[in-house]
Amino acid sequence: MSKSFYKNSIFQKKYLGSVFTKRQQKHDNFVSLIFLIIKISFSLLATISLIRLGYSSKVRLTRLREIEDSFLYEKHRFNVLTNKFDDLFSSEGEQRFMKDQDQIISRDIIRVIWR
Repeated sequence: MSKSFYKNSIFQKKYLGSVFTKRQQKHDNFVSLIFLIIKISFSLLATISLIRLGYSSKVRLTRLREIEDSFLYEKHRFNVLTNKFDDLFSSEGEQRFMKDQDQIISRDIIRVIWR
């Protein structure tokens, strides 16, 4: 009886050991698959986030360039108008102002000057 019991226990250990190994391998494969899916999801999320960040940065830079161009244009206009205003108060500025007005207003229009 001890021989058959001994043989049965070795057989059971061998058989159960292979079943346990297969289950362990399936479990390891399942866990590896889950981690692979998580890694792919995070990689995809990071890639999409970088693309969106790049696009929004491009839009911001374009807007900033437009604002800078507009600012430089208005600054140039301000400097020109400031110089004209300053020239008005310089010596003989009124005469130069009137000459500029003659060039702006066509000759066949009557101009009224208030004093």
